[in-house]
Amino acid sequence: MPSARGWALLGAGCAFFVLWWAFGDPELLLAGVFLVLAPLTAVAYVRLHSPRVRISRRIGSPAVHDGDTTMVTLVVDNLTRRAVPHLSLLDEVERLGVAGFELARLPRGERATASYRVTCSPRGVYRVGPARGHAADPLGLAELSVGESSADRLVVYPKIETLSGFPRVRGRDPLVQAARPEHSQRGGEDFYTLREYQRGDDLRRIHWPSVAKTDELMIRQLETPWQSRALVLLDIRDQVYESAQAFETAVSGAASIVDHLVRSGFDADFWAGEANTLDASRYATIMERLAVVRTDPAIDIRAVATRIRHRGGGGALILVTGVADREMLAVQQLLSCDYGNTVLMSVSSTTPQTLIGFQRAGAATVVVEPGGRWAPTWLKTMRSTWADASVS
Repeated sequence: MPSARGWALLGAGCAFFVLWWAFGDPELLLAGVFLVLAPLTAVAYVRLHSPRVRISRRIGSPAVHDGDTTMVTLVVDNLTRRAVPHLSLLDEVERLGVAGFELARLPRGERATASYRVTCSPRGVYRVGPARGHAADPLGLAELSVGESSADRLVVYPKIETLSGFPRVRGRDPLVQAARPEHSQRGGEDFYTLREYQRGDDLRRIHWPSVAKTDELMIRQLETPWQSRALVLLDIRDQVYESAQAFETAVSGAASIVDHLVRSGFDADFWAGEANTLDASRYATIMERLAVVRTDPAIDIRAVATRIRHRGGGGALILVTGVADREMLAVQQLLSCDYGNTVLMSVSSTTPQTLIGFQRAGAATVVVEPGGRWAPTWLKTMRSTWADASVS
């Protein structure tokens, strides 16, 4: 079909026909015929020389953090037996912009590459492509679509800050005071207590000195040093955030603490609006959830806490919210029986009265302003609260 330039010539040609009709000058007729035939000839040219090309894409990293950059490379293969002149490429990254490239000539059987850099912000899931190729005549009066690539996904995780310092905690298990039946990386076993032998017990654990004293088979009950446990809860209630920037700061804080827990070897769970908590070992799943999380004014945070409590837990409780209100304080009180240590991460430009309630309950409070940085305040709080139990 005609390009923008071709349509302009067609319009000019029609104008000359009108002038010829009005004034009867044959030169106006000739000019009009020329201006109309030129783009029509160009259309015939590109259709007769319609090339076949294959367009593919490589994304340097399909998952990046807010503020990072990634490289996108387009690869074009000429599948025809002749060279392709005047080939243009357009590739769009949803909501972030369009990249365009021009190839003067692509020889037959040859491959060309074109790269562009994407600054990934804000967080979210973006559609990349499909990239489209267009061939044109030498004068650029007509163009023809000659290839299209598939679309890809680019996931932009929230911005992460490197945190340092955290309490060493254990989970709770009604049998051996541990977290769950998963061995920690520390390994090893500690002596716990003695009990009577039961059929099926490992005979290697018989405590022979006790057998000699009581004439009964006694088994050493062992305690395994399990991984430290934690639960991260991101408050998604719309009413607790002073602005959109405050919520973005909270999401960044949640992503930062999840990253910190995973690097520190914690066995952690995460909640941000799902029906169930997510295991932090599914790091990419959590980060993708944080990439798309939005506030929900209808969420019942107490009901969420009750549901989580019924599933057990133990260890450290990290609450990430905006302005800490009575509802969040009630959540802390509800879960405090199962989680020995609490950290409140609050995004607020003021100091709410409920903050005193958290501090009286023994919670460590980390408060930043909307758009503020978590790392300095976090480190200062950890040093003052658990200086002897930091994990960096």
